[in-house]
Amino acid sequence: MANIYITEQGAVLRKTGERLIVEKDGEILLDVPCDKIDSVLIFGNVQFTTQAVHELFQHGVEMAILTRTGRLIGQITSPKSKNVELRIDQFKKHMDEKFRLMLAKTIVEGKVTNCLNIMRSFSYNHQDIDLKREIDNISLSGNGVGNGVGNGVGNGVGNAAGIDSLMGIEGTAARIYFEGFGKMILGEFEFEGRRKHPAPDPVNALLSFCYTLMFNEIMGLLDGIGFDPYIGFFHAIEYGRASLASDLVEEFRASADRFTLSLINNRVFKTEDFYRNPKGDGVYLMREALKRYFAHYEKYLNREFTHPETKETSTLRKCFRLQAEKLANFIKGGKEYTTFNLEV
Repeated sequence: MANIYITEQGAVLRKTGERLIVEKDGEILLDVPCDKIDSVLIFGNVQFTTQAVHELFQHGVEMAILTRTGRLIGQITSPKSKNVELRIDQFKKHMDEKFRLMLAKTIVEGKVTNCLNIMRSFSYNHQDIDLKREIDNISLSGNGVGNGVGNGVGNGVGNAAGIDSLMGIEGTAARIYFEGFGKMILGEFEFEGRRKHPAPDPVNALLSFCYTLMFNEIMGLLDGIGFDPYIGFFHAIEYGRASLASDLVEEFRASADRFTLSLINNRVFKTEDFYRNPKGDGVYLMREALKRYFAHYEKYLNREFTHPETKETSTLRKCFRLQAEKLANFIKGGKEYTTFNLEV
């Protein structure tokens, strides 16, 4: 199964039999059976027929519509799953302030721990680059994220009195982390801190793009399992924001950061692979570079490793689903939710 990325401007997505084809000016660019597709992502000026959408619905395949530069506009999905009981339990748990805070602490602790794991791993392999200050300060800022058992985060998050104070702890840790992130960039690019809406430089552009792709996949999974993706626990309800997807993506942000670092430090992309929006300040990947990006992204998400918890062979993409299923089980009264631990 695979994700299909359609970036060719002016192309058309059509149906023929139980296959989808992408064509432009009479030339077929792609021909694939629907049962081999997980999702379709359309970037920019790409047309699609009603028949193609019907075929996607028949196979339970979601379609995401994005701008040419990768900003998610919306999704076209088949009718919601019949798992009404899960959504009822989700609504009830959302109204339980104690439950919300407990789950939010778990999410933040997982995110901070994974950020620390990236920095510790990098420090071990690049002992000439000193990240001790950032590692120590993140650990201190995270004092209270949870019980801190075995992860060096400390007790701070666990002492947070509410979601607002937890947001403050997470924000401080993120700021310090990205100060250290800049030190981990070994290529030609400069990074002066996390900036977005729009990304002002290639590093921020790569980070934002990966976060968007992961967010889109996770949102589709949550919707398919039966969640309401807009009712979150750490992130408050906000019009138009899929807060639950925002919650779950937090524990995978460090994975996106590691992927971005690998692209930069292995010189996969150079300055000429990016362009600046002539109508604004945003920086984006060129079209040919974008195709190369998708190839690396798919390889990264499908790389096999031994899952630290289940001890089974897994991939990062499988872990998206595993975490969504674990969350559903927890909300329905199952065992305590644990976040995805990034391998060191």
